[in-house]
Amino acid sequence: MASSEKSAVEAHAYTPGLKIKRILKVEKVRRLTIPGRVLVREGDAVDYSTIIAETMMPGNPHIVNVAAELGILSQDIDEYMKKKVGDKISRGEPIAEFKALFGLWKKLAYSPVDGTIENISPVSGQVIFREAPVPLSIDAYVPGQVVKVLEKEGGVIETNAAFVQGIFGIGGESHGQLRVAISDPKEKFTERFIEEDDEGKVVVGCSMVTKEALDRAIKVGVKGIIAGGIRDIDLEALLGYELGVGITGQEETGISLIVTEGFGEMAMNPRTLKIFEEFEGYLACINGSTQIRAGVIRPEVIIPHREVEEKMTSDELSSGMRPGTPIRIIRQPYFGHLGRVVSLPVELQTVEMESKVRVVEVELEDGRRVVVPRANVEIIEI
Repeated sequence: MASSEKSAVEAHAYTPGLKIKRILKVEKVRRLTIPGRVLVREGDAVDYSTIIAETMMPGNPHIVNVAAELGILSQDIDEYMKKKVGDKISRGEPIAEFKALFGLWKKLAYSPVDGTIENISPVSGQVIFREAPVPLSIDAYVPGQVVKVLEKEGGVIETNAAFVQGIFGIGGESHGQLRVAISDPKEKFTERFIEEDDEGKVVVGCSMVTKEALDRAIKVGVKGIIAGGIRDIDLEALLGYELGVGITGQEETGISLIVTEGFGEMAMNPRTLKIFEEFEGYLACINGSTQIRAGVIRPEVIIPHREVEEKMTSDELSSGMRPGTPIRIIRQPYFGHLGRVVSLPVELQTVEMESKVRVVEVELEDGRRVVVPRANVEIIEI
């Protein structure tokens, strides 16, 4: 064998991975945004709704120029204040008073909020009010065991689960019983597949979901929709605006949506569908948050179960692509196609944009062999 041919066969490449795992030991780091009090200990068993840490977030500040309202000099503000720093106040309560003409004429300044007085400035004549602190807590998200406590922040929760990452999603964390509504990829995921008793459930359709189906799901009270694909115009209609590049997860649509394959009429990966069918009726913990910039965040479906992972299965991903590695193509003209790596040519090749890049030869599921830039594929960790 020629040395160049041998290099091509033995070559491997590093690329982002997309997990589709029937059994995986999942660890979720749960942190408060500001320091607080941790409520669990290492080894504790938790449910997904168990509060593991809590804190109080400072209320919003409000600034009022009391000196200007009363028509007094800033340095004289302390003489006219009815309240001092640290005092609790109610919305509309008088906090300063100016009197003239032997008390026959007076002018008052009022608190704009319920809260406390944080600062009185004789330099600016301004008073800073602080709204009441807001309770903030974080739950476990998945049922499992606390394997590590993060001091004043939260903890790490571990669970055995099926784990599926999607391409794109909206909406934050949600939970519900899993129901597979469609197993035939030729059936479009329309509103007729959403049933009245789907309230509180996570409903799966292995094809493209329509805007009408999403509207009905929201009306019924479905917690989450998992679909193969969605049209971009339907997504914009659901949100009411065009979704820009960045991070999703804060949308207030009333439902979490996870798309496993991409935009358009995309059929769900059979391996993914098989996992959902096997664990139908189980609790599904889902999160539609997606970030496609640096620091990629994938939407995810976690289905806790009691089966234990027999061995670690991340070796292939950590060592990179090799011949036989399952991949998904993530850019046109083969966007969404699944296949396996045939070879990783060492030599740079010229692509359509007339730039030279490293490529990968892929055998698609339909038997075709195509050559695409390595940056256009991602590993599917099965």
